[in-house]
Amino acid sequence: MRNIKLTLMYDGSKFHGYQLQPGLCTVESELRKAAKRILGEEIKPVSCSRTDAGVHANMFCCNFRTESDRKCEKLLCGLNAVLPSGIAVTGCEDVPESFHARYDCVSKEYIYKIWNSKSRNPFLENYALHYPFSLDCDFLNNQAKQFIGTHDFKSFCASGATVKTTVRTVFDCGVERENDLVVFHVSGNGFLYNMVRIMVGTLLSISEGKIEKNSIGKIIEAKDRSFAGVTAKADGLYLNKVFYPEVRPDAEQKH
Repeated sequence: MRNIKLTLMYDGSKFHGYQLQPGLCTVESELRKAAKRILGEEIKPVSCSRTDAGVHANMFCCNFRTESDRKCEKLLCGLNAVLPSGIAVTGCEDVPESFHARYDCVSKEYIYKIWNSKSRNPFLENYALHYPFSLDCDFLNNQAKQFIGTHDFKSFCASGATVKTTVRTVFDCGVERENDLVVFHVSGNGFLYNMVRIMVGTLLSISEGKIEKNSIGKIIEAKDRSFAGVTAKADGLYLNKVFYPEVRPDAEQKH
């Protein structure tokens, strides 16, 4: 039995999120169908994360077990030949039996794109939030740094989440501008349900004066969702990178 790690990228606007949902077209459902066609067997992929409807991925990892002896290069080509245009496999490799795409992930990076112009950009519909009001990126970058550290991010978690703890560590966070495109980036050891979108919504609320500047620390301390800003639309959110520890060259591998 082999353990295969796949690296994907996908356009979230075309799917009802990543996770399998009965009767809905999701990234996982399409991946399972494609694998069945190429391998002739059902797979049960283990994912690094779960993205909501409309959320994109520049890098997404999953692993599954298979009895097939098809080489990874041919498997990658075969899957790309039958997957819908909104999904691409960018990497395929054998990994140790113990590898788990979710539990072995040590950090993730998300980005959120904002088209900051009075005019809409038709090429960024479903791929960036259109925000026509003025944004001071230096100011927002300074505000975003207040998220860095290990905190209880309960104020930045949507209701209905089922997690053992809302404590997470943010390694880096910031806001950058390239002409009319503003990009918020954040990396950490894990993220709560809608956490990044609420962080973005809070920064926009601070920019609008609806939330007091330099108050992110107070919002975190409150541990109350009502203290934070609105949840920004899913369109602008991308799972950008997923990080794993390097596998030792002498680690036991199958095939």
